[in-house]
Amino acid sequence: MGTTRNEIEEARDWQGNLLDCSRCEQREGLTEGRCHLGHACVHDRYARRIDRFFRWNPDLAKVYLDHPYFETRAVAAKHVELFYLPRLVGDPDETVRQSVAQRLPVRSKQFEILRRDPHRDVRVRVAERLEPGDLATMIADEDYFVRQIVARRLPPGLLVKMVHDPDPEVRKVVAQRIAPEWLPTLAADTEMPVRLAAVRRMDNKQLRQLVKDPDWRLRYEVASRLELADLEPLRADPDQAVRELVAQRLNEPQTGGVLPEAC
Repeated sequence: MGTTRNEIEEARDWQGNLLDCSRCEQREGLTEGRCHLGHACVHDRYARRIDRFFRWNPDLAKVYLDHPYFETRAVAAKHVELFYLPRLVGDPDETVRQSVAQRLPVRSKQFEILRRDPHRDVRVRVAERLEPGDLATMIADEDYFVRQIVARRLPPGLLVKMVHDPDPEVRKVVAQRIAPEWLPTLAADTEMPVRLAAVRRMDNKQLRQLVKDPDWRLRYEVASRLELADLEPLRADPDQAVRELVAQRLNEPQTGGVLPEAC
């Protein structure tokens, strides 16, 4: 099975004790090929070895839902029958509750409880699984990363509720998906990444309103997207990079770049 002698000799449980198959309640499985020290063992400290044990013995997962090691409970939750999962919604460890959130039916009362879980990683799993139309209740989640996921999956028509989210990374996602009529609002954001995300989706009519924006980075983006017929106001832009871009798009000769050769 690819397990080295050294791995077997160093196989330890979650408390750091060397594993001894002769003392294991599953020792009969060893002779039947349903476990293997250092490779597939329910008492090993490594989650991948525990997972391998339950893949070989899925019927035993329910036996270990109260095991003192959180990794054992979390991995068992991945393999146990669904009707056992509700008892783990209140597990003291968030890793276990994450496993539960990944499998519980989204319409169940227990899954509803996990929307308000105190740990963000659990709520992340919830936000990833909820139907987009049911995500509105998580718009005001306290964690920015959860709200980012909500902004990526929420129906565009509801994104207006997140236009003024306190985190710029969330507002950037909103700018990438919101209905076009809201883009001017986000183009006036205080953070440049948000503004640029909005500008990159604007139509020519909206872009024309930004040719005198005080920030050269935004005007540069505008200059790269405006139709050629509307570039005239930017030919004399105060920033050289903007003027050069306009000249390049209009196929005009650029000045000030190369000195003439000496006679």
